[in-house]
Amino acid sequence: MFQARRFKHCPTCGHAVEYRVPADDNRERAMCASCGGIHYENPINVVGTLPVWGDGADGQVLLCKRAIEPRYGLWTLPAGFLEIGETAAQGAQRETDEEAGAQIELHDLYCLLNVVKVGQIHLFYRATLLSPEFNPGPETLEARLFHEHEVPWDEIAFRTVRETLKRFFEDRRLGRAYALHTADIA
Repeated sequence: MFQARRFKHCPTCGHAVEYRVPADDNRERAMCASCGGIHYENPINVVGTLPVWGDGADGQVLLCKRAIEPRYGLWTLPAGFLEIGETAAQGAQRETDEEAGAQIELHDLYCLLNVVKVGQIHLFYRATLLSPEFNPGPETLEARLFHEHEVPWDEIAFRTVRETLKRFFEDRRLGRAYALHTADIA
């Protein structure tokens, strides 16, 4: 089982933490012997969109070429970490604006992918692009539309993005309704 170890020092007082099971718990937590603080490590939420321009088989997906690590220079869907104070949908919309400068109409949640080994949950919403004009932010080298046969599959930055794109194109080819997909990424 994956066990995150993000804390070395107490965020409250700075003292070194020890990992042990608190009396009223069933798993190890970062515990501070100095101030008594218990610190929980929970999964990080990554939120983004699958923006599409056009309908049917002629529809294109928007991908962004990363200008930051990890995976500098590889392609991804516009996505990033959910911020405190926003819903998953708001975060997905914000990330699409920040990374691609794209204006979208947000639709339903499309993919929920558990990436247990790195303690993350990735949530991708379907979105309709309102314009094919983009103004990428500093985290993006280029934002571009791709037909399915043009997608640079060998240059996709993350497995969650590849899975989301594969499921979308398969749903579209088979004429299936866009229902929620869930999966665990090893």
